[in-house]
Amino acid sequence: MPYDLDSRLVIGLASSALFDLQDSDRVFRQQGEAAYRAYQRQHQRTPLAQGVAFPFIKRLLSINAIRPDDPPIEVILLSRNDPDTGMRVMDSIKHHGLDMTRAVFLQGRSPYRYIPALNISLFLSANEQDVKQAMDAGYPAGQVLPTPGADDPDDHELRIALDFDGVLADDQAEAVFQETHDINRFHEHEQQWVDVPHNPGPLADFLKKLSQIQQLELASAADNDSYQPRLRVSIVTARNAPSHERVINTMRSWGIVVNEAFFLGGVAKSRVLEIMRPHIFFDDQRLHLEPTSAALPSVHIPFGVTNRRREE
Repeated sequence: MPYDLDSRLVIGLASSALFDLQDSDRVFRQQGEAAYRAYQRQHQRTPLAQGVAFPFIKRLLSINAIRPDDPPIEVILLSRNDPDTGMRVMDSIKHHGLDMTRAVFLQGRSPYRYIPALNISLFLSANEQDVKQAMDAGYPAGQVLPTPGADDPDDHELRIALDFDGVLADDQAEAVFQETHDINRFHEHEQQWVDVPHNPGPLADFLKKLSQIQQLELASAADNDSYQPRLRVSIVTARNAPSHERVINTMRSWGIVVNEAFFLGGVAKSRVLEIMRPHIFFDDQRLHLEPTSAALPSVHIPFGVTNRRREE
């Protein structure tokens, strides 16, 4: 029987997001492919250190314990390595106890073309070009930014924080503000359209799949008093009242209730994120990510009017 991906949350993951590849990448850049191949073979049994997305992926996969015979979450490795040099990554996955068994090795080619074929709701990579190609093709992707610091092994929750405009919703409302730079005009626009749900943004399907997993966790908790739901989802946005109302109405139209929402009205997002300590934070603006990536795993979603203007 074919393995069905359509009913699962599928994450596509580059090895650069999962592991720290600085040493091996340096060999490739400075000495070339032959030396890189020899280096990876020599160090195949040396586990790679954890990368930026590792805590997020480890905790996400742990939720599969609620339905081990039909896991709701699938993480697929999408690698620019060839199968030979990719063996070190696969051995490292096994060493770290990650339940990842499916992989694609492309020998230098960008993996974005395979995102729809594998029903991927989110592709994560440290490679800016790969992420941009995916987004330009209309696929959900994010660039993990370098982040120092170690994970807390005693913390078993999985906290995910997401911006709203340009991440969960499209950039139509953001474009209004970028055109006028008038916050009152932005609020007027959102009040005028308050009962009209926003169009989905690049990570809307990802959020919907997360919501389905939360429902599975709640069902498990109802059946088993000892089970404590692990996944918490938060929206952290620069919006404030009255433009918050359209956000809530959009969530209702999608059938989603998030755990927390922060309508900060220009207050630095890092202030609340440093307390929340999410295991991953998604935002479309580098302005918000520069302070957060110094302390917690942060992902840039290169979508919308703000990023188009940045490229011009």
